[in-house]
Amino acid sequence: MTHKLTPITPELYEYLVAHRSERDPVLAALAAETEALGGISLMQIAPEQGAFMTLLARAIGARQIVEVGTFTGYSALCLARALPADGRLLACDVSAEWTAIARRHWQAAGVADRIELRLAPALETLRALPAEPRFDLAFVDADKVSYRAYYEEILPRTRPNGLILFDNVLWFGRVADDAAGDEDTRALRALNDLLASDDRVETVMLPIADGLTIVRRKD
Repeated sequence: MTHKLTPITPELYEYLVAHRSERDPVLAALAAETEALGGISLMQIAPEQGAFMTLLARAIGARQIVEVGTFTGYSALCLARALPADGRLLACDVSAEWTAIARRHWQAAGVADRIELRLAPALETLRALPAEPRFDLAFVDADKVSYRAYYEEILPRTRPNGLILFDNVLWFGRVADDAAGDEDTRALRALNDLLASDDRVETVMLPIADGLTIVRRKD
């Protein structure tokens, strides 16, 4: 197979990020506050990924979204921006500390009324929902060993042709490194293999940020 890949240098990355239409001062402020937290800020999605997710949610006319793993709220804000006034985002997280930052910025952006934050283990929240299709889009960016469990709870609650997005599926390249055998890497490899062969869905893995897989539930 011929590889068609443009290596991303720091200069090219800055060019790429600059050429998106999103110009949201609240997102910029949230990104800056999160970056000031130090190394843990790596848990925040990249700006081009956020812009892509906003565009994708708008393109499919999403009205009901679920997010597993909210952190300081950047991805939730990107998704809530795409919702109509009566749309709703269910955000699942366990940290009151990090989501307190999120709440402030959601309020500043004028989308707080579209977001329901549930502070509890996400599997408990998902399993308490009616087992019927309701979500147009889901975004999973939480503990990697639970990705498979999140998938099995979210898929039946996603409408036909609805989308499920999984973050960090390349795991800094470790999924393709035979020497990497930690629990997170093994869990992501297993998920990636499952999604590529699951006849319930159609799947594409994209080299956006640390890898983003888009799953479409079939009719």
